[in-house]
Amino acid sequence: MRTINLNLNILCLSILFACFISCKKYLEKKPDKALAVPTTIEDCQAILDYNYTINQYMNNGIGEGSADNYYLSYADWAALYFQSDKNIYVWGDEIFFDNPPGSNDWSNLYSLPYRSNVVLEALKKIQANAQTQGSWNNVAGSAFFLRAWAFHVLAVDFAKAYDNTTANSDLGIPLRLNSDFNQVSVRASVQQSYSQIIADLKAAIPLLPANPSHVMRPSKIAAYALLSRVYLSMRDYVKAGLYADSSLQLNGSLLDYATLSGTIPIFNQEVIFHATGGSNLLYYAKVDSTLIQSYSSDDLRKSIFFLDNGNGTYGWKSSYDGTNYDLFTGIATDEMYLTRAECYAKQGNTTLAMQDLNILMQKRWKNNGTWVPLTATDATDALNKIRTERRKEFAWRDLRWMDIKRLNKEGANITLKRILNGQTYTLPPNDNRFALPFPAAVIQISGMPQNPR
Repeated sequence: MRTINLNLNILCLSILFACFISCKKYLEKKPDKALAVPTTIEDCQAILDYNYTINQYMNNGIGEGSADNYYLSYADWAALYFQSDKNIYVWGDEIFFDNPPGSNDWSNLYSLPYRSNVVLEALKKIQANAQTQGSWNNVAGSAFFLRAWAFHVLAVDFAKAYDNTTANSDLGIPLRLNSDFNQVSVRASVQQSYSQIIADLKAAIPLLPANPSHVMRPSKIAAYALLSRVYLSMRDYVKAGLYADSSLQLNGSLLDYATLSGTIPIFNQEVIFHATGGSNLLYYAKVDSTLIQSYSSDDLRKSIFFLDNGNGTYGWKSSYDGTNYDLFTGIATDEMYLTRAECYAKQGNTTLAMQDLNILMQKRWKNNGTWVPLTATDATDALNKIRTERRKEFAWRDLRWMDIKRLNKEGANITLKRILNGQTYTLPPNDNRFALPFPAAVIQISGMPQNPR
């Protein structure tokens, strides 16, 4: 669909054709080893520039599909083509069995560590010089970033919420740290999983440029932002706030929604790292009634994010991908403002918390003279207001599942409910099903323990 430029994709496709058409071919002995592995920095960069896998559809929104920002009518649920999608909606025991390999969240996400590992292994054999050191660093930093990105989405979706009292015993995700796919996967603990994610991002930061050549490539801004998101998911509000601040120091730009013509432009000034995904569930979705009613009439997000169906319901209209087709699952500056605000509030700094919230909210309001800065009586009041706006800002951004899990660890008592043809399905706080099931085929092949249901 979209590309950074034509030359990068032509180079990328040629490398991928030679290297990755199939795992079997990758392992076969070739007459010319140059066809089997990347041998130059340019080869490595091309592997990481294949935007169809790296930036598009690497995350099909399984977390957003499991969360509570939307609902389906029974007719729309029954009309879903894949039984897997139906099972996702009701938090079923198997959510991959009829999704073909290469088109579900699990396989898409694990393709990123594989590519990253191939690149990192190749770079060990490529000697950089004064002229190429910057390019070498950028490629290495990008590989660490993308591996961390994938591992974090996988941990959010397929492991329990991080809890420092149980993280060493809670089951995490398989950490694939080399390109040998014949190596049998084992499950790391949640603590090991998050430690690896953080280590990869800290390795990426000194290697990446402050600003990317394009937001479809990683950067120091993006690595700071992702570290902030990771620490927020761990409920480490000091570090989450510090890294959000580091990202905002490099880019604090915001879109003024009052200047928009009704949709959000792609690659706009808020975007730090551009990534998208698709979800069959959300194409039929109706916005949760409590969520849609929470927007003020002068809040532009209601008309920009959502479409009035004319029957009392609302559907999804646009995202930071510039379309209503793909979910924007990347990172933008609005997330960093709300993260820093939340972290200020958690640390008792009401003034700075509300200052960050108002910087954002003023850019979301109609330009009709009705804007009044929000106030809070204390840090707890500020925290509640910030978390309310966080949900409203990030509908369809694949952040709600992470937020429900972490907030329930703090006693938020968020219970999810679906009603289909008179039958009610519920997901109580901290239920085992908040760790989504691994593909049954992966469990069978590897012998790893499945998430309990």
